[in-house]
Amino acid sequence: MTSFEIAVLANPTAGRGRHRDLLSGVLRRLGDSGRTVRLLTAHSGAEATAACRAAVASGVEAVVAVGGDGTVHRALQAVAEQPVGFGVVPAGTGNDFANGVGLPPDPMRAAGMIAAALGEGRHVPIDLARAAGPDGELSWFGAVLAGGFDALVNERANRMRWPRGPRRYDLAILLELARLRPRKYQLELDGEDYSFEGMLVAVGNCASYGGGMRILPDADPTDGLLDVVIAAPFGRAALARLKPRLRRGTHVTDPRVTVYRARNVRLRSDGIVAYADGERLGPLDLDLTCAPGAIRLLR
Repeated sequence: MTSFEIAVLANPTAGRGRHRDLLSGVLRRLGDSGRTVRLLTAHSGAEATAACRAAVASGVEAVVAVGGDGTVHRALQAVAEQPVGFGVVPAGTGNDFANGVGLPPDPMRAAGMIAAALGEGRHVPIDLARAAGPDGELSWFGAVLAGGFDALVNERANRMRWPRGPRRYDLAILLELARLRPRKYQLELDGEDYSFEGMLVAVGNCASYGGGMRILPDADPTDGLLDVVIAAPFGRAALARLKPRLRRGTHVTDPRVTVYRARNVRLRSDGIVAYADGERLGPLDLDLTCAPGAIRLLR
């Protein structure tokens, strides 16, 4: 039985802490819906997902993620294909999912939108991508899965203990550029073989990743399809020229770049760890499926 309660998952360090003082105001704004607002307690990503799942199992009316794409990603594991409303208050550094589904960037305005949607009993069905590994374990993502050069950079940066902050990512880019080489990918789209050798592959439900890089500029999270971008082999200089175009989404006009759409995507490549919504999924041996209307977005 559904209770008139909102469960809130908040990351106080999202956006490098710049929204820390907004949380109390966001909670009050959500309370304008007339619902009880409960702040979930979690000290790790696994605890955050578990807390959201427990809240859904208890019958809350809605789960609201306050933070960036990582916070959203953890909440999605609990709300996907469940009869519960889902709200997002963007307070991260990137907010690619929130941008992709048309939410306002201002946290207080987003909280007010969620409260109004609950009060009026409305929601918007939004697709998600479901990822299944070789062991059958399922996970969900809302924005983009990276399986190329950017995934290699993420994995290297996460293994490094020095330097701290953004410089770690910059150094990881330089180190991966030094060993840049084409990779062989097994790619199957709706049962047809599109295997290739290249530098880049991303599968998305929304347009951007990495805080606004429009890797899949035409992706639509309501069309029942996943967008897939691949890039043929190219050198370091070409990669450096292509990178700024990702921000605008104009890289898709490059003849070495191809974009597909499919309902089901099978993707495999040795030695690559996939990242989705900026979170580590595991080795790139995944079956990906678009799940139409998998969440009830409060918008």
